[in-house]
Amino acid sequence: MILTVTLNTALDLTYRVRALRPHGSHRVSEVVERPGGKGVNVARVLAALGHRTTVTGFAGGATGRQVQDALLAVPGVTDALVPVSAATRRTIAVVDETTGDTTQLNEPGPPVTAREWSAFQEAYGDLVAAASVVALCGSLPPGVPVGAYATLIRAARAAGVPVLLDTGGEPLRRGVAARPDLVKPNADELAELTGSHEPLRATLDARRRGARAVVASLGPDGLLAVTPEGRWRATAPARLSGNPTGAGDSVVAGLLSGLVERLPWHDRLVRATALAAATVRAPVAGEFDRRTYDELRARVTVTGGTSAA
Repeated sequence: MILTVTLNTALDLTYRVRALRPHGSHRVSEVVERPGGKGVNVARVLAALGHRTTVTGFAGGATGRQVQDALLAVPGVTDALVPVSAATRRTIAVVDETTGDTTQLNEPGPPVTAREWSAFQEAYGDLVAAASVVALCGSLPPGVPVGAYATLIRAARAAGVPVLLDTGGEPLRRGVAARPDLVKPNADELAELTGSHEPLRATLDARRRGARAVVASLGPDGLLAVTPEGRWRATAPARLSGNPTGAGDSVVAGLLSGLVERLPWHDRLVRATALAAATVRAPVAGEFDRRTYDELRARVTVTGGTSAA
């Protein structure tokens, strides 16, 4: 079982409009609701790839119940969200059908009490014991300690379970110091962590700070992986137009599935890169266009190797 942790779960709303104009009134042509938050998106992609996945984090209020009801309809995903009294947040993506651009609006998360955080840690300990790998994903809601991911990483390591971290800012800095097996920052998160905007230098620095392996998501420039086994660069054959929301979550799903299947790094990066590109062609986060994914797997370019370690 793969365990994904989303402390700041959400109900994702996607609106489609013909053209998004500041200060204008818009007629929405389509509304799509999905359970969301980074780890939830990861779980949905993993389930589509055939991996049994458990989702944990927080859920509260009417919005939280909508998230949990929606998870029941996702084959292969088990809901283990922990209740809180405050309402789960919503995120709104507005897709401009003329340009293909997406504007994202993210509500703040629900305040979490000290008692609720303690209850989560107890539940997490039981879930980790049954997991093959853990993914810690996304932002922290108010009330959760900034070092929360470091605490959860240490618990996973104590249980002998590999752990992936995908977050930013101070939670990333503290989490890296707890020595996760893999971190997956984007370019901005990596630069904020290390102070360097040169991808290779920053990725090497992130490893020196404690991460066993780092896979940096560089947008249209693909993925840069620095691991104990070597260094690789993976790129898709062309930049695809569409909705990029959730592409990074699909990278995480590709890396996790490759890890549990014991694939070599080359194949993990091919899968992750193809999934990210196929997610851009899907209408909402947490999904990918299967045809695009199948086509791109044979066309992803991976350079580097173990000799570069």
